[in-house]
Amino acid sequence: MSRQSSINKILALPFIAVLFMASCSTTKFVPADDYLLKAVKIESEQSDVKASALMPYLQQRPNSKWFSLFKVPLSLYSMSGRDSTRWGNRFLRGLGEAPVIYDSLKAAATCDYMAMYLQSEGYLHAKASYTVKRKGRKVEVKYKAIPGISYTIDSVNVVIEDDSVHNTLQNLGALDMNLKRGMRFSIQALDEERKRITNVLTKEGYYKFNKDFVKFEVDSTINPGRVDVTMYLHKYKDSNNSPETNHRKYFINKVNFISVNSERIPLRPSVLQNNTTIKEGDKYSADEVQNTYNNFSRLNAVRFTNIHFEENEKDGLLDCGIKVSTRKPNTISFQPEGTNTEGDFGAAATLTYSNNNIFRGSELFSVQFRGAYEAIKGLDGYQNQNYIEYNVETRLAFPRIIAPFLSQSVRYDNSAKSELMFSYNMQNRPEFHRRVLTSAWRYYWKGLRGLSYRFDLIDINFVHMPWISSTFKSNYLDDTTYRNAILKYNYEDLFILKSGVSISYNSKNQAFRTNLEVGGNVLNAISHLTKAKKNFDGQYTLFKIAYAQYVKGDFDYTRLLQLDVKNQLALHFGLGIAYPYSNSNILPFEKRYFSGGANSVRGWNVRELGPGKFRGSDGKIDFINQTGDMKFDMNVELRTALFWKFNGAFFIDAGNIWTLKNYKDQPGGQFKFDTFLKQLAVAYGLGLRVNFDYFIVRLDCGMKAVNPAYTTSTEHYPIANPILGRDLSVHFAVGMPF
Repeated sequence: MSRQSSINKILALPFIAVLFMASCSTTKFVPADDYLLKAVKIESEQSDVKASALMPYLQQRPNSKWFSLFKVPLSLYSMSGRDSTRWGNRFLRGLGEAPVIYDSLKAAATCDYMAMYLQSEGYLHAKASYTVKRKGRKVEVKYKAIPGISYTIDSVNVVIEDDSVHNTLQNLGALDMNLKRGMRFSIQALDEERKRITNVLTKEGYYKFNKDFVKFEVDSTINPGRVDVTMYLHKYKDSNNSPETNHRKYFINKVNFISVNSERIPLRPSVLQNNTTIKEGDKYSADEVQNTYNNFSRLNAVRFTNIHFEENEKDGLLDCGIKVSTRKPNTISFQPEGTNTEGDFGAAATLTYSNNNIFRGSELFSVQFRGAYEAIKGLDGYQNQNYIEYNVETRLAFPRIIAPFLSQSVRYDNSAKSELMFSYNMQNRPEFHRRVLTSAWRYYWKGLRGLSYRFDLIDINFVHMPWISSTFKSNYLDDTTYRNAILKYNYEDLFILKSGVSISYNSKNQAFRTNLEVGGNVLNAISHLTKAKKNFDGQYTLFKIAYAQYVKGDFDYTRLLQLDVKNQLALHFGLGIAYPYSNSNILPFEKRYFSGGANSVRGWNVRELGPGKFRGSDGKIDFINQTGDMKFDMNVELRTALFWKFNGAFFIDAGNIWTLKNYKDQPGGQFKFDTFLKQLAVAYGLGLRVNFDYFIVRLDCGMKAVNPAYTTSTEHYPIANPILGRDLSVHFAVGMPF
């Protein structure tokens, strides 16, 4: 048997196992007089009613499928024996899923719920029916929706019994209702109108008002296909036996802060006041109550907040009590980890100290120490064979904007924070020693509708190379026959001064992130104004160190499509472009793009793909050569729930990196419109994820499908000629890829 034939059989094993389980009798545990619910289908008589809108009202669904194809959970359950006291049988049943037995009562209830939904959407005479098709011990149920006429609103009338409420709504222009003549009638539209009226009044001091005081009367008997809607806003009534009175407008009398877990709240009084939008003398507002909750929830020192009101019946004033529970200010955490860099094993440990209230203003101060050690093999001609790294990082975050020349309302915007960061990193490798000093001042704030912003006012990076091995220098940096411009640039002292802004959005079904940063422009302007001299390489310098000048932009978009209860399709698109100019011909290594790895094209290991059709030839320096100025990623991932906390995924990835300039040390790596599609790498594979609620552990196995860096046709299309040792990459990561 050939080696290739063996590999093909290994790759086919998962599919053979799935087919074997699918062949098991799935009606084994179906009682004699019952039927297995094999499939459900929904149809509608009218095109304006989509079957997908009726899916949530199904009272019975067939057994779930892995990847929407295979009923593996049902097959696992069916593989168990009938003796439930045996451990093996209980184990299989725990992994699997019991057969769904067809229930005619639930089918009838489904029709009722579908009809009720359609009636609430304006199809007042809607009906639903179902038919059952039996085949052996299995049934298929087909539901048919009969919507009928869609009713529209003919007239809208408003009756307000309370004159003061009427005047308030009239003065605010809130009597102009969203219900309009000619629009389709729906219960949801009525409920939205009730919520709107309630929101308006609870912002205007009506503390005891709720949507139950708003009622609707609908008359569909006058005109066919049309309804007359009347909204009634009733007077206040404390209980069923209480007399009706006008709704009362309340004002705030006092605001008191109450400590939950100590004698006094360990926050400055000004911090409490600035985060409280409920003010003495103001009218009661539900919006200000929610704003106060939001403000306190953003304070690191606060665990939870509870706001309550006490009413003074005599004068209509409210005393506000704000209970504040705070966290313990100091925390220490220790995190060990194991490392494996291309077969070189090592260990690392991180010790972090945090204080979430260092100046009694909920300022977060943290210091993190990290040490790492790695035993490096296979380096000849170097004295020290090990890698040692030490890093210290300190951060100080303020829960407000700190900047001059800004109004108080902006500086105390509680949706924003400021952060100061310093870090020092020391790396000692057999080839070189490297020191990186970083300092940054940043602003973060939350916008409307889920938008978040980050502004790096100033970000300084100083890279110092105090020592380079004579062997490495002789072999790679000084040899005129082998000199690599990109490699040489990244082993010189470097200064980066940048500013940038990023915008992100995250919702249940989609997310995007965009980032723009520019580096060196301020320094370059100063150099021109002062008429500074250039160095031997034609670059301006700061402290005799050439500074980087570039512009960089990134965009990432992810969309999640819920196929059914247990299956989800994730789509991802990513694009990044960076361009060095003026004082730089090459991007700094930290700003360059790489491809491959757990979050990119998973058929390649990290920094093993690209740029373009470039093929690495020296593993010691390919981590520099296999970087680029542009990155493009497309990913499709079908995610499915397996059992317990385990989830699976089938993915297809495509992408690559390119250079914008033609570097002689990266032949075939430059981006060109007429060739970049041919240089897209494609991979496919399977993933296993374990969801521990707080974090997700992920194992992805990717196979090359199309390889742009090839010398033979079999290397070009590995999907037709898979070789595990050449084409398989295994990635272990924490968190989802996108």
